[in-house]
Amino acid sequence: MISYVSGKLVFKDPTYVIIDVGGLGYQVKISLQTYSKIKDEEQIKLLTFLHIKEDAHTLYGFKQEDEKRLFLLLIGINGVGPNTGLMILSSLSTEEIEHAILSGDVATIQHVKGIGVKTAQRIILELKDKVGKSGTESVSSLGFLKSNTKIREEALQALITLGFQKAAAEKNIALVLKKTEGEISLEDLIKASLKTP
Repeated sequence: MISYVSGKLVFKDPTYVIIDVGGLGYQVKISLQTYSKIKDEEQIKLLTFLHIKEDAHTLYGFKQEDEKRLFLLLIGINGVGPNTGLMILSSLSTEEIEHAILSGDVATIQHVKGIGVKTAQRIILELKDKVGKSGTESVSSLGFLKSNTKIREEALQALITLGFQKAAAEKNIALVLKKTEGEISLEDLIKASLKTP
């Protein structure tokens, strides 16, 4: 089991990073929460979870212990795989997920792409007694990024990587930008697009 990966950050995308560890490049899938916390670090350490399937070995990385803990709880639920777990952590903050679970808020969890009513109910039922036991920090956004066009392109690429059809992703991004006054950060744009029905 690979517990963490520490090395030079070679590449950063809203959905994954590449970390050089002694000349070996590890591709690690990340959530938007982790992406927003990495900022422009040159040396990086991510807590990891290695998911092994017949056709792939995939590393999932987390900047903070509370996010990794919640991810492991989520994927322990029948019907929630690692990619769905990452989608939940990209759509909602750790605090929002824990609050939704503790207050029995099915609608909030169900807003995540790929989560139906039954899965949302199962998440709440199975995790109610397990979450909220450790304090969590609030996440501040990265602030405003680059030009609107660049953000739009990066958000589109991230949504496609997360499983959206290109046309649906473009429509969601356009809707979010239309409703937004002033500038919007990449993470906020992706989060809002993930929540757009």
